[in-house]
Amino acid sequence: MQHDPALLRILRQPGVRKGRRPWLSLLATLLELGQGRAELVRHSEHSWASATFAGTKHCVELAFTGAEALEAAESLIAALPDHEFDLPGQLVADACLISIEQAMLPQPRMVLKIEVLLLEDG
Repeated sequence: MQHDPALLRILRQPGVRKGRRPWLSLLATLLELGQGRAELVRHSEHSWASATFAGTKHCVELAFTGAEALEAAESLIAALPDHEFDLPGQLVADACLISIEQAMLPQPRMVLKIEVLLLEDG
């Protein structure tokens, strides 16, 4: 299985993507960019602040297994830099691919490590 259906059901519930939990919206968006082929491996969140801004830095690892999943991973890689995130109450200051791990045996697999800096809007 390439994704966690229970997690996707939770993330798609009305009201879940709103409010004070921007990581839920962020994960849902990244999983959607993964075209339903991504498996959430890890997510971490750390507070971040500068002299003028406050927010959170998120590190997300997504695994893609199988030939079709690799195509979805490549699409996510291409879309990430220019993607317009819609995260209520948050601005995406930076979204970048930090690393790619790839193996071909026993089956094609790619693990993407993505870092996203969210700033509180308002």
